[in-house]
Formats: sequence, structure tokens, C-alpha cells
Amino acid sequence: MNPTAPNHSASGQVTFLGAGPGDPGLLTLRAVEALASADVLIADPQVLDVVRVHARAQVDTPLQASADEASIPADVPALRDTANLVMAAARAGKRVVRAVTGDPGLDGYVAEEMLACASEGIVFEVVPGIAAAVGVPAYAGVPLRDAQGTDVRFIDARSADARCWSEVGASDATAVVSTTLDSVAAAAGELVSGGRKPDTPMTVTVAGTTTRQRTWTATLGSVAQVLKAAKVLPSADGGQPVIAVVGERSAAAQRDRLSWFESKPLFGWRVLVPRTKEQAASLSDQLVSYGAVPHEVPTIAVEPPRTPQQMERAVKGLVTGRYEWIAFTSVNAVKAVREKFEEYGLDARAFAGIKVAAVGEQTAKALIAFGVKPDLVPSGEQSAAGLLEDWPPYDPVFDPIDRVFLPRADIATETLVAGLIELGWEVDDVTAYRTVRASPPPAETREAIKGGGFDAVLFTSSSTVRNLVGIAGKPHNVTVIACIGPATAKTAEEHGLRVDVMSPEPSVHKLAEALADFGAARRDTALEAGDPVTRPSERRPGSRRRARS
Repeated sequence: MNPTAPNHSASGQVTFLGAGPGDPGLLTLRAVEALASADVLIADPQVLDVVRVHARAQVDTPLQASADEASIPADVPALRDTANLVMAAARAGKRVVRAVTGDPGLDGYVAEEMLACASEGIVFEVVPGIAAAVGVPAYAGVPLRDAQGTDVRFIDARSADARCWSEVGASDATAVVSTTLDSVAAAAGELVSGGRKPDTPMTVTVAGTTTRQRTWTATLGSVAQVLKAAKVLPSADGGQPVIAVVGERSAAAQRDRLSWFESKPLFGWRVLVPRTKEQAASLSDQLVSYGAVPHEVPTIAVEPPRTPQQMERAVKGLVTGRYEWIAFTSVNAVKAVREKFEEYGLDARAFAGIKVAAVGEQTAKALIAFGVKPDLVPSGEQSAAGLLEDWPPYDPVFDPIDRVFLPRADIATETLVAGLIELGWEVDDVTAYRTVRASPPPAETREAIKGGGFDAVLFTSSSTVRNLVGIAGKPHNVTVIACIGPATAKTAEEHGLRVDVMSPEPSVHKLAEALADFGAARRDTALEAGDPVTRPSERRPGSRRRARS
């Protein structure tokens, strides 16, 4: 019987799924498929947020309340009632996904749940996940074997007995130890007692594969002092799980060259993205690729025009052949026209015979998603000025119609309209949508903005500067301010902010790239000076940022 096929028996089916060590990107394709079809999701609290985003909105999550509790140490079997939940849901004919941290094959309690399913004849499948003992060293830049090869031994310090420690201690195998932060020194001592030399290289990684990851390099004999000097211990968080790698061939000594994850230019930076929700997604994805943690705060809300008649007439004019061109200056303009089309039962075919212009790549992508390939996108600067540079002048011989439809925001500038008129075109300048100030973000976010909890903020227009300051207050002086262009930078300075980063082009992606370059240069400077690499938010002087004189 195919465990992934619909089950027509009285019982449901269960998928035991490994969610990996923490990075959502490490979920397998099969895991995502299983989550998408689940009726019930029963997940370890540590990975609930990782898997829930791939489940249907209607999925039942009976353990959701547990995930909102304080962090649960890995060695506490807090979810032993899960077996009853899994069985009850399966008996009711539900598709159940049981998601666990790491790999289900390494979870003894999950094995018991599998046996319970087997004893009742409930169909189940296993979707392997990346075990923390394998995934975390890879993210820490610590290969477990070198070209000469060696044995690799995995030790769970919670259950290891004296024989285990002595066998591994007497060998030259690379040891991967799963333990807790405040037990690392004790595990190191067990290996030394078992025969390992105190100068054996060792790495310790906490919060592996997440943007909270931190790794320390030490030896078995010095690890306690290293963690104390780094002010990691003693700590109230000493019970959090860690992965320690021990061995001469584990490449710990070469970690400065192999640490690909923690050396990302914006690693761990909390970056504020004050944009409309629809526009923030691709920018946030780019920031994540640089190691940042984007926090999207809408500062502008998009609403329909107060009087829809002008927009309605223009859309009807598209169908009746009133226009030679339609020019889109934003993703929101595309969205507004598309919604009006859908209201009238129209689709992209209504653009037949009309030339379409897009102000930049993101607007062009929105058009393509609508089924429209733009005829004109600026070859240079992605702005109204750049669009005008490539726009052809009106020619009565070749252009049967001299009119352009320009759907845009109520607060848009007149640059494009004036430029098109100068080129000989008639312009129907139509308010397709209104931009209004969004509601203030939650109090916690406002305090983080004013108190230095964010490492950087990206301003993509003058209005985002004004609106963010208006709804949330002025960013703290430690926060790196990045602006998309001179006009936005001028507005930031007028609000008492010093601009640290300027995009070389008026593009949100070039802006994110410029911030990444800034972060990389900042990191290199710290390393060259022998200083620890810190995030801007880790230094919080009391004064607020002031404008340059």
C-alpha cells in the first residue's frame, strides 16, 4: 500500500517527519508536500514555527499552546502525550503529521509512536530530516572528516555511560557530542578521562543553523575558560542544547576559512523593512540570503481612490482603443489595474494592441505574473527619469493614437507626466490607488526601533522615512540607516538621522546589496583589528543619531 495515497479505511495515516535542526530551508520537498495535505499537525515546540507555515490554514495544531511557552530544554520529554494525540487523530481518519526536531529515526520516543501505529494497523510513513549532529557542524564550518578519513562517533551526553566515554576517549575518532551549554565542560572532562589529550581541538555551537548561531573554538582542556571569557557561562540559558565536535581531523583549526554561515555579511542583523506588505517579500528574501533577520513593518497602506469613476473610464478606454500606451510606475499600480480588470471580468488579453511600459524590474515581474510582457523597461536608471530617457517621442506617422494611460498613486510626482507631454503625448493621469499612513506597529516593535533593538533600517522612499518616524518614532543612533537615493537621504537627514549607506541605483535590491557590502566591510575591519565581530545593536550609547552638518 502506498502510504502517501488516500487511505480509504476507517483509520487515517501518520507521517513522522524530521524538521531538521532549525533552519526552515532544510525541510525536504517531501516534508513540504506532507505538511500541505495534513489535517492534524503535532509538532515539537522547537520546530512548530518551522513547519506550520507549510500547512493549510485549517490544520488542527493541538500542541500549539505548548510552543508559546518558554524554551523547553531538549532533554525534557515534555510531549509524551503526543502518542495519544497521534493515535486519536489517526483513529478518527485524519491525515496526521508528527514533526520532530532533527530526524525521527534518532528520536526514541517517536519509535514508540511508530510501534503504536503498527500495532493497530495504522498506515504510517517516515520522512527523514537532517539530524542536528550532522547539520549543525556543517553550518559551523566544521567538516567531520578530512581527506585521510576517520571514524565519526555520535554521543548523546544525556545517556552516555562510562564505557561509551572511555571507548571514544581511547580512540582517534571524531566525536560529535550532543549536550547542553552548561554541560560542555563536563563532557570534555569525560573524554580527557577516557584518554583524549587536553589539547585536542573542539568546537561548541549553540542555536545551530539559525541566525542566533554562535560557535566557539577551544580545546578539551580550555573549553571552560573559553566560554567563561566569552561571558557565555555562567548563564541562565545554560540548559540550551549545543553540538560539540572533538577531534584532530574535524578541521576545527581551519574554521576561520570554512565558516560560511556565521561569516555572512549581515549575519544575525535585525533589519527593519518599512514597506507595504506586498512589496517587502522579495526584499526580505534577499536580506535572508545575507544572513539577516528581516522584520517587515508596513508604513504605507494602499487604499482604493475616493472616487472610482476616473479609473473606471480609463479601464474601459483600454478596451475601446483609446490608448497607445499604458505606463506602470509601481507594483501597486499593476495590482490596482488587475483588480479592476477582475471586477469587469477582463484578463490580460485586454492589453492586446496596447504598448506596456514598466518603471523597473519589480513592476515588470508583477506584469508578467499578470500575463503581460512589458514592451518597455528602462535600460538604465529604474525610475520615472530613466523611463523617459527610453520613451519614444510621439510620431503621428507611426503612432495612430497619441494618448497614454498613467495609473498611479495619489501622491506621485509630476516628473513622468511632464516628460511625456514634452515628448508630444497626451496623458490621462489617473489616481489608481491612494497611499495612507499605516497603523502603528506593536509596542514591542516601537520600543525596539527607538531603543536600538534593530541593527539597520532600509528606507525606500521619503514617505517611508516620514511615516516610520510618525508611527513608531526615530530609530536609535546605533541603527544603521540605508537609503535608496539622494531624495530619501535628504528626508532622513531632515528628521535627524545620519545616513550610513546609500544605494548606487534607485533599486531596492541594490539597496540591500549596498547594506550587505557595508556589513562585510564592518566585519573585515573588526577582524583586522583583532576585535570581536558584533552587530550594531550590541552597542547602544544613550544619544540619538543626529544629522550630518
